Amino acid sequence: MLVVKKFGGSSVANKERIFNVARRCIDDYKKGNKVVVVLSAMGDTTDDLIALANDINPDAPKREMDMLLSIGEQQSVALMAMAMAKLGVPAISLNAFQVAMHTTSQYSNARFKRVDKDRILHELDAGKIVIVTGFQGVNKYDDITTLGRGGSDTTAVAIAATLNADRCEIFTDVDGVYTADPRIVKNARKLPEISYDEMLELASLGAQVLHNRSVEMAKKYGVTLVVRSSLNESEGTLVREVNTVEKMLVSGVACDKHAARIALIGVKNEPGVAFKVFDLLAKAGINVDMILQSVGRDDKKDISFTVDETEAKDAMKVLKENKDRLTITDFQDEENVAKLSIVGAGMQTNPGVAARMFGALYDAGVNIRMISTSEIRITVLIDLADVDRAMNAVHAEFMEEIEN
Repeated sequence: MLVVKKFGGSSVANKERIFNVARRCIDDYKKGNKVVVVLSAMGDTTDDLIALANDINPDAPKREMDMLLSIGEQQSVALMAMAMAKLGVPAISLNAFQVAMHTTSQYSNARFKRVDKDRILHELDAGKIVIVTGFQGVNKYDDITTLGRGGSDTTAVAIAATLNADRCEIFTDVDGVYTADPRIVKNARKLPEISYDEMLELASLGAQVLHNRSVEMAKKYGVTLVVRSSLNESEGTLVREVNTVEKMLVSGVACDKHAARIALIGVKNEPGVAFKVFDLLAKAGINVDMILQSVGRDDKKDISFTVDETEAKDAMKVLKENKDRLTITDFQDEENVAKLSIVGAGMQTNPGVAARMFGALYDAGVNIRMISTSEIRITVLIDLADVDRAMNAVHAEFMEEIEN
């Protein structure tokens, strides 16, 4: 059996945890399995590196940021290989260049194009545990790229898909996928399993258990994921195509506290304006989420949308540079907002879900700024200060279905 195991930064945060992970991997290895391990940077290493870069240059080139941030994962894999050698098991650490993990050239948010498997298979056939850097790749210029926060999950899935692995386990500091963030909602419940589509929505909407692109890739290539804790032997949560559990009305509540809202005021109400706005943003590599258009007076309209707060500055720069061409009279931008979402495949066949959610928010005194929906998701934009209270209120509203 070939197993891919991914461990997050908290799982390898210190010497004790590194040896804990090493022993867990060695247990599988000694059962006769071939084991590939994907690691994130230790603890707060990435945050520390970002802070160091900001102290030197707050507007550092993204290429250089990727070069800097890749240090964290290389440190983790080398130390893990040393720990396994100390425990008497042959292991080898490989970075993205050595594997080679080919990506696009979009620094800080690259996507995988393909993963070469020859080096990994060669080392596995030599009887070694193979330890690979997560979060990073190599572009056509042989430059280091990074995949965005949480990208080590995507690395693990890409390797599992390439090697046709029997199992891909994502280890973290929680026991699995919960109906809400247990740090915010105290009575959140762990789900035994969840479908790809539901998990993809939750991951895209702020649930930090899995990187959204890793779920997207797992669904595309049929990689079954297991999300479990590195600190105990809990069974975790199974993520796969067919969810055998009877569909709950709502599978989870998620929040994204890193959203920003941009409003374009007084845009001409004529064909093609919206296209020009979002085409410019797309060409700048800026992902837009919730969109609201309203018609005002004098044949003008307002367009509001949300972006990740890390991209708000770039979005405003692009829009202001093209203000006259886009016929924009004025701008508004704010970062003290959050997205709150409920997700559940059972919503497709049950009317009145939105009304219940909005009622819960009303009872909690939470104002709704924007609304966006899909077949299995309802998302609202609210003030950042209200998000924890709103999350608890909405979770409580659907708790009966969640518990059942």
